[in-house]
Amino acid sequence: MEGLIMDYQLNVPAILRRAEQLFADKEIATRLPDRSWHRYTYADLVPRARRLAAALRNELGLVDGDRVATFSWNHYQHLEAYIGVPVGGMVTHTLNLRLHPDDLTYIATHGGDRVLIADKVLWPLVENFRGRVPFEHVIAVGDGPTPDGAIEYEDLLASAEPDALPDREIDERAAAAMCYTSGTTGRPKGAVYSHRAIALHSLASAMAGSLAVTEADVVLPVVPMFHANAWGFPFTCAFVGAKQVFPGPFLDGASLLEAFGQERVTITAGVPTIWMAILQELDANPDTYDVSTVRAMVVGGAAAPQAMIEAFEKRHGLRVLHAWGMTETCPLGSISEPTSRERALSEAEQYRYRAKQGLPAPFFEIRARGAEGLVPWDGATMGELEVRGAWVSSSYHDSPEGADRWTEDGWFKTGDIVTIEPHGYIEIQDRSKDLVKSGGEWISTVALENALMGHPAVAEAAVIAVPDEKWSERPLAVVVFREGQAASDEELTEFLAPQFAKWWLPDRYEVVDEIPKTAVGKFRKMALRERFATQPAETA
Repeated sequence: MEGLIMDYQLNVPAILRRAEQLFADKEIATRLPDRSWHRYTYADLVPRARRLAAALRNELGLVDGDRVATFSWNHYQHLEAYIGVPVGGMVTHTLNLRLHPDDLTYIATHGGDRVLIADKVLWPLVENFRGRVPFEHVIAVGDGPTPDGAIEYEDLLASAEPDALPDREIDERAAAAMCYTSGTTGRPKGAVYSHRAIALHSLASAMAGSLAVTEADVVLPVVPMFHANAWGFPFTCAFVGAKQVFPGPFLDGASLLEAFGQERVTITAGVPTIWMAILQELDANPDTYDVSTVRAMVVGGAAAPQAMIEAFEKRHGLRVLHAWGMTETCPLGSISEPTSRERALSEAEQYRYRAKQGLPAPFFEIRARGAEGLVPWDGATMGELEVRGAWVSSSYHDSPEGADRWTEDGWFKTGDIVTIEPHGYIEIQDRSKDLVKSGGEWISTVALENALMGHPAVAEAAVIAVPDEKWSERPLAVVVFREGQAASDEELTEFLAPQFAKWWLPDRYEVVDEIPKTAVGKFRKMALRERFATQPAETA
């Protein structure tokens, strides 16, 4: 039909052009390994990103679709690779620097990475897998001597001019980035993000009612750039012209809080364990840090305890914005930004909603499936969350064994057990593999954990299923107490009792100094099960 809208390509080059034309003077700040700060603007970023794209193609011989691995902290050169590689038609593949060398070897080899860009400060880790992967070139980033066999990043950029690679109209459905899942069940699997997915994800993240990132914001993503596409912040910030602040390797509470005040940060984002550490630092030193500019602390990666959300706001005036997503969803899936309906509720009810995972993002649809089929949106019936949308993976990269994660009609099975309220609010009850199945009934470990972390003596809590002769499984709670505090098993049970049915309450409590965590800060429940599940709980 004649007269249709232009076939404008939604791609990363369009995001870069917008940053160059409209926001050239906006700053990008990076804390370097020596704790000093590097500062430049989008006007500096754009030609460097284009030089990188040109050098990778013209000097190193890469072509469309080739994968370029990164092994780096959050900093400006990593941002240049994030944007420059797909601008050149290639694919940025972020490697998780906290994974075991065997996993990194598998992921980089399976992903087909031709080039590795890595920080010099991480070179001891690089050497653990570099020789086991058929990289054609290894590029070293940062100050200090050049490692043997590596190309200096700055030398590579100097070898090309910004206009050495003409601006290209890359197909929006071409691959732009790749990220592998953690591989907690089976081999890690690759999610591939198209230019179109990244562009639409950036647009949705900038919307009011979503993450609402604007040009006026100063954004510090604590979430690593190697985790789930950095939650899209590098692209979203460039798209809207927000100032970007990168913390480098300094992710402790004091360093982050210092950066919040110095850089006048307005939005930050990370997993719950990061925010719990920051809350402890603020509680211990309430008058030390200036957090007056922070308007949103986005939390994702795991369910955030309601007690933590309330503590930040009531004690420190900081607002936590709950979100949910996955590597396979680019990653934004839902945001708990209250609508006018929730804002009309009592304060207690509002907090209850803000501790949920919220409403689905635009162009993102949800449903949940139980044993008997799709479950009603009644806020009570549990089922596995299934999703589809404009930035949801349709398959894994070269991994046919993962095909069972998609339904026959094309929805992705997340593995999260949820309830959905009549107005569409999602509440994660558990991962399907973490649910306690006691006497044929499900017990949500997430609900018990979040309630336990509301106890004033508890710093962290994880709940796992342990074998039980009578009920098949029973819940066991593993807790870390705050320094100088403690509580008996009876006191913890008494604290939980008003909130749960009696049969939900843990039969055992184990006190530990630290709960093991994954590379992205989630509780490693598999390690806890290996340690504690061999000791059956006593039958009631």
